Amino acid sequence: MSDVALRMEHVYKKFRKGEVYNSLRDFLPALTGKMFRQQELSERDKRDFWALQDISFEVKRGESLGIIGPNGAGKSTILKILSRIMKPTKGSMLVNGSLSALIEVSAGFHQDLTGRENIYLNGTILGMTRREIDSKIDQIVDFSGIEEFIDTPVKRYSSGMYARLGFSVAAHVNPDVLIVDEVLSVGDYVFQLKCLKRMKEVVSEGASVLFVSHNLKSVAEFCPRTLLLERGRRVAIGPTHEVISSYLNRSRNEHSSAADSREVAITNVTVRNHLGECSRFQSGEQAWIDVGMTALKQCRELSIMLSVKDDRFQNISDTSTERLGYSSITLETGDVLACTFQLNFNMASGIFHISVLAYRYATQMEYDSRDPAATVYISSARDIRGSVNCFQEVTRFEVAAVSTVDQVSHRKSEQELFRG
Repeated sequence: MSDVALRMEHVYKKFRKGEVYNSLRDFLPALTGKMFRQQELSERDKRDFWALQDISFEVKRGESLGIIGPNGAGKSTILKILSRIMKPTKGSMLVNGSLSALIEVSAGFHQDLTGRENIYLNGTILGMTRREIDSKIDQIVDFSGIEEFIDTPVKRYSSGMYARLGFSVAAHVNPDVLIVDEVLSVGDYVFQLKCLKRMKEVVSEGASVLFVSHNLKSVAEFCPRTLLLERGRRVAIGPTHEVISSYLNRSRNEHSSAADSREVAITNVTVRNHLGECSRFQSGEQAWIDVGMTALKQCRELSIMLSVKDDRFQNISDTSTERLGYSSITLETGDVLACTFQLNFNMASGIFHISVLAYRYATQMEYDSRDPAATVYISSARDIRGSVNCFQEVTRFEVAAVSTVDQVSHRKSEQELFRG
């Protein structure tokens, strides 16, 4: 048996932009007008939109592959082609074994049926027999966490309840390939962790997972390899931390190329440990961040701000050269400034972003910025969640048994209190 679970080879997908005629009355005048205007084929070709162009990749059995990219990059189109919801315009694909897909939260659900009835309906659509559903119904309901509402029509469910029930069914099909789109984002945090744990179990059982998400932290934790898409083309595929860095760097380059009138340009930001440039750190490890910038014009009262942000780009720590005791400086045209920050990455496991800002406090002027300037991956030997690692330790964990004498004394006190 081949060790390839799924493969795409030189896949293209074309859509047509333009008018949609809902009646013969609208269609005939439009057609006649085009005939008399002698529109060329090239005009029609301008309405062609290529959602995917020359996409090739493969996923091995027991592998989880992440797919990331900006909105409109073609991520969902790939999943719909693999799920046979769409056909490619050109190219070929291969799926070895059964495939279970969670692409749309309400796909396969009937609004007037109860949650329990929809489990049978959706499970059948995904290829399960009634006997299989009967044997797993309790597991599916328990996993969803909505057993209290399982006999309620799903039209009364919230989007989160939809996601819970839909994922619960898809995850218990025991597929050879599980496809999961961004639908998990509507679930609560605890359920998202539960889903990720279940997907890891699916992979450990020999299945493959294709995981699309804008949550880079989840992708980094779950997928050792990732595909980056942009405007329907494959930009990069490889180790997840390298692909995520490439994705963020492309965004930074687009931002920096637009600024031509800057007084100062941030030329480089490097994160390193005691061995050199590095992007992976242990929680609590010491790091150095080197910042370089060049004055394109004279700039006055310059300070450098450094921020650390979590995977949702929420600020968790920031400081500046001025706040750390260094006076602001003036740079003349052509001057080169080098600055190094030293810090400890006292964060819990996850993805964090480093942002740098050249700033003038007196006038609140922003000279230049890199947001983010770098991305680091923090891992911890202990299961500490959140953003900050307080390095918690348990120093006492014991139960003191109540002695017989204490129990007798306690009962006497209760009796005296009752008599009183």
